[in-house]
Amino acid sequence: MLSLHTNTASLTIQNALSTNQAALNNSMTRLGTGYRINSAADDAAGLQIATRLSAQTSGMAVASQNTQNGISLVQTADGAFDEFSNILVRMKDLATQSADGAATADDRTALDQEYTSLVAELNNIFTNTTYGGEALFATGGKLAASISFQIGATSAESMDVDVSGDLTTLSGLITAGGAVADGDLTSQTAANTLIDTLADALDSVGTVRSSLGAAQNRLTHVANNLNNMQTNTSDAAGRIMDVDYASETANMSQQNILMQASTSMLKQSSEMSQMVLSLLQ
Repeated sequence: MLSLHTNTASLTIQNALSTNQAALNNSMTRLGTGYRINSAADDAAGLQIATRLSAQTSGMAVASQNTQNGISLVQTADGAFDEFSNILVRMKDLATQSADGAATADDRTALDQEYTSLVAELNNIFTNTTYGGEALFATGGKLAASISFQIGATSAESMDVDVSGDLTTLSGLITAGGAVADGDLTSQTAANTLIDTLADALDSVGTVRSSLGAAQNRLTHVANNLNNMQTNTSDAAGRIMDVDYASETANMSQQNILMQASTSMLKQSSEMSQMVLSLLQ
């Protein structure tokens, strides 16, 4: 129907033009930002899922850093106890030498002096080994009580390491009044007894190092698993949030062509009213 007051074709084309313009703007925004979802209106459910995945990924990245810090702490402690073991081995050698009947009184005096110096060094290592400025073994130190490592993005993901009991045993051996600290190499009989005492001390150190080694191995596996989860979770979030450039470029081209076609047809539709005038002539 030809009408002066209502141009149906023009109204329809204007509506299509408006729709195409919105779609073209949306497509250009996606290509400009690199994201398929730029507001909740683009994909409300997808945005919620992607946000949850991103939060999990971020938490796992921090947890992975935590595990590396935990490994460094454990390695520091293990390194200290490695030297602890070396000193105890040397002390045991001194005791064995002093227990020999061929040793003279002067020999035993010299051996006892070295032994005393080594006891002082054991106490120095035990007291002054630190990580991040805080003592590890001494009273109030990080490992003097059970320590908890945060190894995941949720509150339930933690790992407890407790070597406090073994540290208490070692502290009792090397501090004043302890069997190792009060060891005497000036006497053959005392030196002979000290051999077994030092062997027991070495066993105690071995127990601590075994626990620390097990903790380090677990933290390493935790770090590997976190890296795996972080990679795959990031990939999942990317599939939801990131734009597919190939697909979106084709979509933009289509919307652009439709815009041009609609604009051209709008111009044509505006000339339809001229046909009414031709009928009135």
